[in-house]
Amino acid sequence: MEPIEAGRRLTSEVVDRYARPGPRYTSYPPIPFWDPEVGEEDYRAALARAGEAKDEPLAIYVHLPFCAARCAYCGCNATVTNREDVVDVYLDRVVREIEMVEGLVGRGRAISQLHLGGGTPNFLTNAQMARLWERLDEAFDLSAANERSLEIDPRIATPEQVTFYRGLGFDRISLGVQDVDPRVQEAIGRVQPESLTRRIYAAAREAGFGSVNLDLVYGLPFQTPEVFNRTLDVMVELRPDRLACFSYAHLPHLRPNQKQVDASGLPETPWEKMKLFRLAVERLTEAGWTWVGMDHFALDEDEMARALRERRLHRNFMGYVERPTPHLVAFGCSGIGEVAGLQAQTEVKLGRYQKSLDAGSFPIVRGHRLTDDDRRRRKAIYHLLCNLELPARLLDASVGENGEHLPALDESREGLDRCVREGLLEVAGEGYRVTGLGRWFLRNVCMELDAYLPRTAEPRVDGPSPRRFSMTV
Repeated sequence: MEPIEAGRRLTSEVVDRYARPGPRYTSYPPIPFWDPEVGEEDYRAALARAGEAKDEPLAIYVHLPFCAARCAYCGCNATVTNREDVVDVYLDRVVREIEMVEGLVGRGRAISQLHLGGGTPNFLTNAQMARLWERLDEAFDLSAANERSLEIDPRIATPEQVTFYRGLGFDRISLGVQDVDPRVQEAIGRVQPESLTRRIYAAAREAGFGSVNLDLVYGLPFQTPEVFNRTLDVMVELRPDRLACFSYAHLPHLRPNQKQVDASGLPETPWEKMKLFRLAVERLTEAGWTWVGMDHFALDEDEMARALRERRLHRNFMGYVERPTPHLVAFGCSGIGEVAGLQAQTEVKLGRYQKSLDAGSFPIVRGHRLTDDDRRRRKAIYHLLCNLELPARLLDASVGENGEHLPALDESREGLDRCVREGLLEVAGEGYRVTGLGRWFLRNVCMELDAYLPRTAEPRVDGPSPRRFSMTV
């Protein structure tokens, strides 16, 4: 492509130029490039190595895949059921997985962060949630965690349930909203009256949660700027501590449930979609939120905003986090984690996940052993995503953690210099700084550092986690 004029404004032509599939970079390398030959024995060995580093805290993610109904737009790994016993059977296996990990890393390890995602974590009964919490608390030191959070679906929540979660020990709660407009909700198969969202949000505040977060999605059917502006009005009025504004990736060939989405109202061009996100940025920053990284917003007093100011913001499989953790242990089907330099994903299919644990094996289906080059490139990518700058030292020749000689990233410098010519970056000292235009295309800039993406073709969009690949606008 021919260079564009540096300093170019955000226009439809510029948006079209950078609208291509790319990773969200919650991991590096991206998950589709992981190796299916990395398996159970590798994971056991990694957990054992983590067990030797007893002073290093763990982060924990638990995937709870169950939903009462499948939302048409959803890109998560979810299982629809109305049977309580199905959840009990699953929890039996999660408990077994906890026991196996505990045996390798040691009992009572300090936890830096706990997060329950899904699916719909609040699909569990209070007794089931208490059972899970108590088993985790027996195996690990949850009191040491800086954050204990979970996601909930307001459509099946009650104020009493929210109060129960706070009593267990959760201190951050995230509510899915997506959009408050009834027509948009109908088009994506998720009808959630605004009054219900307000009721559960108020319950979370009354229960004493230290941080209440709301999730939005832009690029949905019939979500015009006028319609989305109404949703933003509600956000400004409620004033959650954090907001996430995710881009909808319509991939019905990978997610069959998305065939139910009324696609007739989807944005016709990348520019029409970008106008929605630009509106969100303008409205939310004017109302007092800090724009964090790509798609998060935090009030000044929130821990995420403080981490950004103190330059300790980090990124991992759970998104933006306030503190880096050397080990992230994932429990449950489709869990994704990293332990002692080994990235691993568990079995996506519920039945195969459970059978593997019944046989006494960790249900690992693929993984990746981080090389020194991976670590360097990941550090550079995360530095861009968190701090909007890239020091030259991260591109220079160096010696890696394992003593490996790492040549300078000359091919990435060529791509970054092209980003300078195109107005996405500016030279800052010997490094680079993201420009106002480049802020909208952070992922495109990061892709210049990715050694796994083809240089002459668009990256693959495959594997069991397509929500980690989506259009960069």
